[in-house]
Amino acid sequence: MSAGHAHGHGVSAAADRKLLSGALALIVGFMIAEVIVGFAAGSLALITDAAHMLTDAIAIALALLAIRLAAKPPAGGFTYGFKRVEILSAQANGITLLLLAVYFVYEAVSRMIHPPEVKGALVLITGVVGIVVNLFATWLISKANRSSLNVEGAYQHILNDLFAFIATAIAGLVVLLTGFARADAIAAFVVAVLMLKAGVSLVRDSGRIFLEAAPIAIDPQSLGAELCAVEGVVEVHDLHVWEITSGEPAASAHILVAEGLDCHQIRVRIEEVLAERHHLTHSTLQVDHATASQQSEHCSDSHGVVHRAITGAGPAPDPASPHH
Repeated sequence: MSAGHAHGHGVSAAADRKLLSGALALIVGFMIAEVIVGFAAGSLALITDAAHMLTDAIAIALALLAIRLAAKPPAGGFTYGFKRVEILSAQANGITLLLLAVYFVYEAVSRMIHPPEVKGALVLITGVVGIVVNLFATWLISKANRSSLNVEGAYQHILNDLFAFIATAIAGLVVLLTGFARADAIAAFVVAVLMLKAGVSLVRDSGRIFLEAAPIAIDPQSLGAELCAVEGVVEVHDLHVWEITSGEPAASAHILVAEGLDCHQIRVRIEEVLAERHHLTHSTLQVDHATASQQSEHCSDSHGVVHRAITGAGPAPDPASPHH
């Protein structure tokens, strides 16, 4: 058996912490001001934005915690360390967004039916200031490592907040100029839709990682056929591709090679294919010489799709034939 491992790292974690901390300070400071003004102005749109910003602040805080925990070396039963803490926080944040979206749709409908008095000037001023704050916060987080699901989630939330503040400012202007109070509820609808979109995306992406699905950019069926095309490879089975955490894919497989060939050299070549073509720099490969019994029975606990090399000796075998 042969196994190969390689690891890659993104931008500096220390730089990420500084960027995220700066964005967090901006978000928390403005969120507090927005809640105060929202209640004073009777604006659901502002209170909705403040709730959305609270989830942003939580996402950033959890991302900061995840960066620290991920830096800890594996210990005890945590053989991968705490790298999936960011996935836990991303999923929790996504679920929170979905719940908030449902609540604010309900509130917006109520205000559409019975619109309260809204102070358009305060809403407009707060919306404009929010645009400036979120522009700066978005710029800060855009400089961080966005291959992290947590960081990307925080970035997308703040970007959505930016769009929401634009809607809020427009609503405030409409209320100020026309007295159409329902414009505030319409803006709240816009924010709720953005919450829903971001929440679904986070829950879906984090769920794929928890279920150990292959990264979206990698098709395991095509990958198996590609590995079978490596010279000397006879068969590939028990092929698994997953993500340890966002941006850190991994693969494992049982490779059978023709008798008389160097298993080590073929393993090195396969690792090069995985790393160079698919950015799979963390791989564990069991490479054995093929025998007649192995090709017909595989290993005793084989599961998944079996891929066989195409040769000129006869018709091409079915690469999609499963074996259990």
